[in-house]
Amino acid sequence: MWCKLKSLSIILKRILYSLVLAMFLLACQPDSFVIKSPDESLRVVFEICAGIPSYSVFQNDSAVISKSTLGVQMKELNLSKELVLMSAEKEGLVRDEYTMQQGKRRDMVYEANQRRFEVGNERGEKMDIVFRVSNDGVAFRYEFPDTGELQIIENELTAFKFPEGTKMWVQPMSEAKTGWEHTNPSYEEEYLEAIPVGTQAPTGAGWVYPALFQTDETWVLITEAGLKDDYCGSRLFSQPGTGEMKIGFPSSREVVTGEGALPTSEQAWVSPWRVMVIGSLSTIVESTLGTDLADPAISRDQSWVKPGVASWSWGVLKDNSVNYEVTRQFIDYAASMNWQYCLVDADWDTRIGEERIRELSTYAQEKGIGLILWYNSAGDWNTTPYHPKSTLLTHEQRVAEFSKLKKMGIKGVKIDFFGGDGQSMIAYYHAIMKDAADFELLVNFHGATLPRGWHRTYPHLMTAEAIKGFEFITFFQEVADHQPRHCSMLPFTRNVFDPMDFTPMCFGEIPNITRKTTNAFELALPTLFHSGIQHLVEIPESMATVPDYVRSYLSELPASWEDTRLVDGFPGKLVVLARKSGDVWYVTGINGEAREKILSLDLSFIGEAEGFYIGDGANHPSFEQQEVVVAQDVRNRVVLKPNGGFVMKLINKN
Repeated sequence: MWCKLKSLSIILKRILYSLVLAMFLLACQPDSFVIKSPDESLRVVFEICAGIPSYSVFQNDSAVISKSTLGVQMKELNLSKELVLMSAEKEGLVRDEYTMQQGKRRDMVYEANQRRFEVGNERGEKMDIVFRVSNDGVAFRYEFPDTGELQIIENELTAFKFPEGTKMWVQPMSEAKTGWEHTNPSYEEEYLEAIPVGTQAPTGAGWVYPALFQTDETWVLITEAGLKDDYCGSRLFSQPGTGEMKIGFPSSREVVTGEGALPTSEQAWVSPWRVMVIGSLSTIVESTLGTDLADPAISRDQSWVKPGVASWSWGVLKDNSVNYEVTRQFIDYAASMNWQYCLVDADWDTRIGEERIRELSTYAQEKGIGLILWYNSAGDWNTTPYHPKSTLLTHEQRVAEFSKLKKMGIKGVKIDFFGGDGQSMIAYYHAIMKDAADFELLVNFHGATLPRGWHRTYPHLMTAEAIKGFEFITFFQEVADHQPRHCSMLPFTRNVFDPMDFTPMCFGEIPNITRKTTNAFELALPTLFHSGIQHLVEIPESMATVPDYVRSYLSELPASWEDTRLVDGFPGKLVVLARKSGDVWYVTGINGEAREKILSLDLSFIGEAEGFYIGDGANHPSFEQQEVVVAQDVRNRVVLKPNGGFVMKLINKN
């Protein structure tokens, strides 16, 4: 009898589901569910129409994201259509307070209104869609229950539909296994500026995060955060003629050899947060949503995590500089500049050797300098010749190698040449960071993916490349020609949330390259860009030619900040940032264009302050210094030379 009643109950539920679905299909007039930001300036509308979930985003009364689809397709089930709403959680406030070892701000407070919607189908397959709306943006993710079976997501239906006329500032994703020694993708393509939304990526592989969009006076920055080891990194694909951008998954080639690319789990799991920062350019640059939505730190003991500045020989001097004598010289150089680290690059295991590296580490420690050693991450997913290679592929290998490094007194590792964004490759990143933490080693990823807020979860992740950085300037004149615009784009895109190892600042000559930036432009970059360890390109010989006040300024560079403000700027044309360390404000600006600009800077938020200004002198490549006083309600006049820059160091008097 009980079995019959149970079967009848299932039949009735399916009939009820079919009736509800039929009603939606016949007349799509669903209830709208609204989530508002705490200040009510942003509003998300979630609905299910004809069995398909969607959302819209409004800023005040203007549509920022028009009705856009949601959902995922798994290998064995489809959670993108024929869905009904099973429950809707009431709107509630989510609040989080945390601190960061490095980045644009130390003490963070995140507040957002959250609402959870459970959706499912007649077969009992279900998921939750969770929205969070803060004053500076919108985030949502999918949450999946434990089904007791292996689950594989083959596709996301997530979309972002923009109004007609929207422009975008975006970097193409490179095609997997292309480029030098098959090392792509490494997030190292040139940005395209102010192109129409819907433009196809020239590589055919989509657009990387963060992607910047402008609709009238409203700016939107799209990225993802909270990427765990059971999901893949994604990217955006344009839908021509629709104004729509859709989430896309990586190529099947972007994997650890023999392992998978698609999101996979046997337990309850979640997708990354799909993040939209919405507002003015100041809202974009000052937002911390990329870390607000990342997982908390894996350990409370972060006393050994020390941000800083590093000397680095390879940037200008290349492979032949990786030897005992030059490395010792650069250790002395770092010590003389009051920097904290020295990076020893590729092939150190044969060019210097382990025994002499041990000697150099001891010597560096006596000078108060920590050594960072380069590694090649690669198995056989690329053909790079540099080494040490393939020594970090397994947990056992990492434990053996990291244990040895800790005993030698090595402070960190720079790991290069990863293979893309497939799930197995993302899991490899996580495994490295977890094992490095056990041996108190700082981490720098090169030839790598965007970190997506990982430096909150793993505070010893100091930086990651994921950008066309300085090394390309040393190889290609066309990259050097484009440097001013490229650098003035990055505070609005790549470097908004995640630390970026651009490896900035060169005052001297670059072999076979004509520099297009002024010395003051180069001086501005270490404080314009944020990176937990700032690896500076400048070599001792060129540093010896600059004025004492420049060397003094560089010997006191902070590596982390208490606050960051956008003072002025526009992507690819101009950027002026103010960053605070203790009671000192560093105001930094660069000109992305080859024409002089006269700026009138409102620095009233600093209060009463005094200090100095370093800019470009009358004759290239000279510097110029002058005293600066900041007062309330007084604008500061700055003349920016073509492709020029400046820094101010201001001590608050309050």
